[in-house]
Amino acid sequence: MFEHGAASQVLRRPAAKLCAGVLIVIALAAALGPEFFPIDYREPGPLQYAPPSWSHPFGTDLNGRDVFYRVLLGARVSLMVGLAGAAVSLFIGTAYGLIAGYAGGRTDHGMMRVVDILYSVPRLIFILIFINAFDGHLRAFASHMNWLWLVDYSRIVILVATLGIIEWLTMARIVRGQVLSLKERTFVQAARVLGQSHARIMLCHLLPNIFPIVIVYLTLTVPAVILDESFLSFLGLGIQPPQASWGSLLSEGAQAINPLRIYWWLLFFPAVTMSATLLALNYLGDRLRDTLDPRR
Repeated sequence: MFEHGAASQVLRRPAAKLCAGVLIVIALAAALGPEFFPIDYREPGPLQYAPPSWSHPFGTDLNGRDVFYRVLLGARVSLMVGLAGAAVSLFIGTAYGLIAGYAGGRTDHGMMRVVDILYSVPRLIFILIFINAFDGHLRAFASHMNWLWLVDYSRIVILVATLGIIEWLTMARIVRGQVLSLKERTFVQAARVLGQSHARIMLCHLLPNIFPIVIVYLTLTVPAVILDESFLSFLGLGIQPPQASWGSLLSEGAQAINPLRIYWWLLFFPAVTMSATLLALNYLGDRLRDTLDPRR
């Protein structure tokens, strides 16, 4: 009932319906679209830097690969990283903020000072340290266990974990603030008088009451993680060729620009797809926050 009511409130405006439709189309295209492309579209071909045409709607790149196919592959990777990184952020931030707010006192003070310290660490340096420290070890471990998929996607796994670890800080502060205001309410006091354990109070009484706020900020975390991943891949620190993400495609497009000729389609189509996705996610997140904000 709650989910249906919230969804109907969020989708009341035509712009929200349009954004939801854009997300559904991009998600389905990313999940299913690449499987329908012919084999020769997936591999390097003779048509280098071919402009958009009926056979190649988004043109081709330096190696003659179809840009439309690579944009869909990039959407698959970027959306996967965004959702997985947001899920890591959700789990760590909610648990940390819940414990800090419920414990209070010195425990709360110490835990939040740790958050302040982590806020002061530059993100780029933090991610570089994690990638350089663990990528080789994870590949060696995956090879030893014969997990070939992890050998190919080890950098993506580390990137997801790192971005999730970075993004949980804001989630923890929000959850902690909500718990501080809820733990003195009558229903929590009654649960304590009845002898319920601290874990049961947090999981059965406090967590359901902060769940709407958590979901709101989860929807706003997904585009933030996608943008971080795209920025890192644009700099060459994230997804590496032959794998593709929106950031790596934009980087390849930027390298193809020269004073003699601009291959505009290499930048335009990945940028438009990524911008439309981020705009739709942010708009729906704002609508959801307006709908579920307890101060309304």
